[in-house]
Amino acid sequence: MSIKVSIDASGGDFGIPVTINAGIIALKTFNDLAIAFVGDEKAIKKEINNASVPPEILERIEIKHASQVINMDDSPSTALRHKKDSSMRVAINLVKDGNAHACVSAGNTGALLSIAKFVLKTIKGVDRPAIMSAVPTLTGRPTHILDLGANVDSKPETLLQFAIMGSIAVQNTEEIDNPTVGLLNVGSEELKGHWKIQETAELLKNSSLNYIGFVEGDDIYKGSVDVIVCDGFEGNIALKASEGVAHMFSHFIKKSFNKNFFTKIAALIASSVMRDFKSRVDPGKYNGASLLGLKGV
Repeated sequence: MSIKVSIDASGGDFGIPVTINAGIIALKTFNDLAIAFVGDEKAIKKEINNASVPPEILERIEIKHASQVINMDDSPSTALRHKKDSSMRVAINLVKDGNAHACVSAGNTGALLSIAKFVLKTIKGVDRPAIMSAVPTLTGRPTHILDLGANVDSKPETLLQFAIMGSIAVQNTEEIDNPTVGLLNVGSEELKGHWKIQETAELLKNSSLNYIGFVEGDDIYKGSVDVIVCDGFEGNIALKASEGVAHMFSHFIKKSFNKNFFTKIAALIASSVMRDFKSRVDPGKYNGASLLGLKGV
C-alpha cells in the first residue's frame, strides 16, 4: 500500500525550490510514497522539469494548484479568513477529503495550527492539539516532548490529554510498550512547582499512564524518560534554548579548529569522531514536529 502525502510546496522560508527538491529526494528514497505538491502550478512544474525527474518518479507526483501563499508574518486569523485558497489550506483539505494520508508544511506555525484545527477538527476527548517532537539523548533512545508551542496556557486536564496522546504516539512510532511519562518542572521534588503543575501531577498519578514524576530541564537529553509533558510556553522556550546552544556549540568547534595550522591538523584527526557525533544528532532523523490530537496527520 502506498502512502500519499500532501506538501505545502509554497510554505516555509525558501518555498518551492526547497520543498520540491526535498520531496523528490523522499520519492527516490521511499518506493511506496506518493506526493501531491500544492502551490503555484507553473512554478512547481518548472522546478520539477529543472530537476530532471525520472519517469518512474513522475508517476508518483501530483500537482494541485493554489492561488495564495501564507506568509510567515501573516496572523492566524488572516490566514484562516482571507487565504482560503492558500497552499497550506488546500494541502490540509486533501487530508480532510481523504485524498492524502498526511500533510507536511514548513510554513507559518500559527496559521498551520489554526487551519488544521478548523479544517480537520480535534478527535473525541481532546480539547486542543499539541506539537510533539523527538530529541536525541545520551542513551540513543529519543525523548519526545509536547507541547512545544501550540498552547501557551494549558489547564491540568489539557496537560493530561497531552500525556495520553504522547504516550500513544510513542507506543506506535517507537514500538515501546507502556512508555514512561514525566512532567517538566523546576525540580524533581514533589512539593516543587505552581498549582497547575501540582494538579497535573495528581491527574497523572491517578491515570493508567506509566508516570514517573517530575523531570527537570537537564533530563530532556538524558534519555531517562520517553515522553515529557509541558505547557507550550515552557516547551517552546526549552526547544529554542536548546537550538541556540547547539548553534553556539557548532560555531565554537568550527572556530577552534580553524585557529591555526595545528588546530586544522587536529580537525583532520578528529574528523571520524565528529562524523560519529553528527550521526547521533542527525537532523535527517530529528527534525520537524507532529501535530497531535486532530482527525488527520
